[in-house]
Amino acid sequence: MNKNPYEVLGVTRDASDADIKKAYHKLVMKYHPDKNPGDKDAEEKFKEVNNAFDILKDPQKRAAYDRFGDAAFAGGNGASAGMGGNPFGNGFHFDMGGGAGMEDILREAMRGFGFGGFDSGARASNGAQRGRDLLDDVVISLRDAFFGKTHTVKFSSNVKCEKCNGYGTADGKSAPVCPRCHGTGYVNVQRGFFAMQSPCPECNGLGHKIDKKCADCDGAGVVHKNRTIDVKIPAGIEDGARLRLAGQGEAGTNGGPAGDFYLDVHVRHDEKFDRDGANLITHMDLPFTTLALGGEIDVETIDDKTLSVKVPAGTQVGEKLRVRGHGMPTGRGTSFGDLYLDVGVIIPTKLTEKQKKILGEFAETKTGKKGWF
Repeated sequence: MNKNPYEVLGVTRDASDADIKKAYHKLVMKYHPDKNPGDKDAEEKFKEVNNAFDILKDPQKRAAYDRFGDAAFAGGNGASAGMGGNPFGNGFHFDMGGGAGMEDILREAMRGFGFGGFDSGARASNGAQRGRDLLDDVVISLRDAFFGKTHTVKFSSNVKCEKCNGYGTADGKSAPVCPRCHGTGYVNVQRGFFAMQSPCPECNGLGHKIDKKCADCDGAGVVHKNRTIDVKIPAGIEDGARLRLAGQGEAGTNGGPAGDFYLDVHVRHDEKFDRDGANLITHMDLPFTTLALGGEIDVETIDDKTLSVKVPAGTQVGEKLRVRGHGMPTGRGTSFGDLYLDVGVIIPTKLTEKQKKILGEFAETKTGKKGWF
């Protein structure tokens, strides 16, 4: 049984999308395998968090869970489904996109009551079925998010048999339609007063019958192979973004199209820069004399540039100085957000007698109340 996704993320059922995303980011960073090498419990928690978020971030999946609970994803239809085992290992799972959904659940229920017409058009006449989608997670640095990078994924999965073009036949052509079920994959069975539908025994529910199987795939239409995919992560990508590679998922059956490959990107917190959309924020402690009198300071940017920035006289602690165009890339990297300097102050801890005297005289001036500085 799948765990309650709300409980896994620690949110209530009426939680907003923003609250769900915030809880997810906190937990995925906590339990990520990179931070917990060899910790099986953390590894399992990481998978649970990803599966829970995969359900709650999608309005349709969330609505299905709220209405039907675990039954909405029974039989391997949930985010963590992985029929035949997980080809990736740690951190990978099958996505819901290429598998069965609520329509399949209702279709099976309708068949059980003898309403076979609900399945009309759901299966092609030759039994072709789309392959399952695959999902991977990657954690990158903020610097990688700034420049963009290529992430290489290595895994194994079913791919279309080249010899038979995915049809499973010796001649590489689509198999003839099953004469018993006429390509539907199901036959009507009378049980007392009820007419039920069950998989066709002639073609095992495929909708077609292979007389002579392909020697390479033994009629399956797919073969299992090791694969490598290079995923280009664009510059400026947001934390929590999902990239899609069409047709790079599991191979379809009987000539059906392949599923898609998805990559969820998480951006690791940076020690120097905080991110706010396309803008970056960095904290800088400055001498109080620079804040009072003004001056110029050197500022390092995320792309290793050094800028000379003017500090206006009278700048207050807590103000943010804006440096235009030195934030994160936006759009296709043709424009950039801004860099903000969060101003703090350096208070000297060791003063000479002369410095103490000067500061004391300054504090006694009539500019403000005694001791105002």
